[in-house]
Amino acid sequence: MTNDSLATRRQFIRSAALSSAAISAPWTIPASALGNDTVTAPSGRVTLGVVGIGPRCKHVLPQMLSHPDVQCVAVADVQASRRDAAKQFVDQHHGNSDCAVYRDFRELLARKDIDAVLIATGDRWHSPASILAAEAGKDVYSEKPCGLTIANCQDLAEAIRRTGRVFQAGTQRRSIANFQKAVEFAQTGKLGKIHTLHASVYVPEIKTAWLPGEPTPPPDVVDWNMWLGPAPWRLYNSEYVNGGWRAYYDFESGARLLDWGAHTVDLCQWANKADDTMPLSFEPGEKGITAYYANGVKLILHFLETPFKERPGWIQALGTCPVRFEGDEGWVEAGDSGGLEASSASLMKEMPQMPPGEPGLDVKTHARDFLDCIKSRKPTVANAEVMRHSHITCHAAALSWMLGRKLELDPEREAFVNDDEANRLRARPARDWTA
Repeated sequence: MTNDSLATRRQFIRSAALSSAAISAPWTIPASALGNDTVTAPSGRVTLGVVGIGPRCKHVLPQMLSHPDVQCVAVADVQASRRDAAKQFVDQHHGNSDCAVYRDFRELLARKDIDAVLIATGDRWHSPASILAAEAGKDVYSEKPCGLTIANCQDLAEAIRRTGRVFQAGTQRRSIANFQKAVEFAQTGKLGKIHTLHASVYVPEIKTAWLPGEPTPPPDVVDWNMWLGPAPWRLYNSEYVNGGWRAYYDFESGARLLDWGAHTVDLCQWANKADDTMPLSFEPGEKGITAYYANGVKLILHFLETPFKERPGWIQALGTCPVRFEGDEGWVEAGDSGGLEASSASLMKEMPQMPPGEPGLDVKTHARDFLDCIKSRKPTVANAEVMRHSHITCHAAALSWMLGRKLELDPEREAFVNDDEANRLRARPARDWTA
């Protein structure tokens, strides 16, 4: 990274800190997600509303609906084409025409017959929509990253605690067998004393320029005000609403670091038995960010491009979102392909049987945990406090990169030590989208 680019980035961050003082895709249910044909009695069903019908929703919703005790009764999206396509899919799945459509998701939340919601909007909406849903008495499954900022994550976790709702972050790798086995090895001493955790993340990126303005469509076609939501106003451009919003500072979390980090850092937190805490320090480097926990364990966030670039001691042959846990007696590595590599044959013998394909992308088991917890009222595997600590870890790492310096974090106060600039960047001003 050049000194000029670092200076430019610092200038932008300092300015931000001071100021704060339908994509076409098939609706299919993968074979791995298909449930049986059992008909669940209406009294045992979870009624579901969906907020945000983008590519991620098109992956998650079919797998969620593969469970026979779920009935989707309403969908909401600011784009007419997306909400109409979603209704067609849901009605076809249920064999009726009952699915209601809304442009304003608050109308969906006002319905008393909805038990839970799937929040699958862009990053800027995850926390505000989830909070409004919880306050409306709905249980919440939110896609990640669940908060655009540290403050968003804190506010969301507090809202879930205050309202007593069930919450599941869309970090589904907590429910995938090979990742679970890798964490088990780390937590049970089979690797000896853990000393280093490796999490793969995207190369951080920030875009701040505006795309050229285009005529704004009528609200019934694309509600641009609702699409922007809490993000600062800017001129309409169709590229934004068709998925081109990623990496823009106003719209995405943590300079893209949370795209993978929300999963991989989360798994490292889990392996370190650190679901209720965070690292104490974060230091950016050319190829990644290094953090240290109070127990001495080192966490390395590796900047990985696609395709992956091989690095010594880092296999990266097991699919996307790989993680690696190292102890003084061995190591283990897992990725989305469902594979697992370990330092000894005895550990490899414990590898669970995995379905074909890319199990790390499978949401069915994670959705099952959410549905079961709705009924039992127990915490999910990726509950709001788990999300809070792993997401804030990611955000703190991203801020160290954005500011270009080492940051020290107080995990109890969730604030940076002796760094007013970093602390101002824990939050961003929210636009009044209701005006």
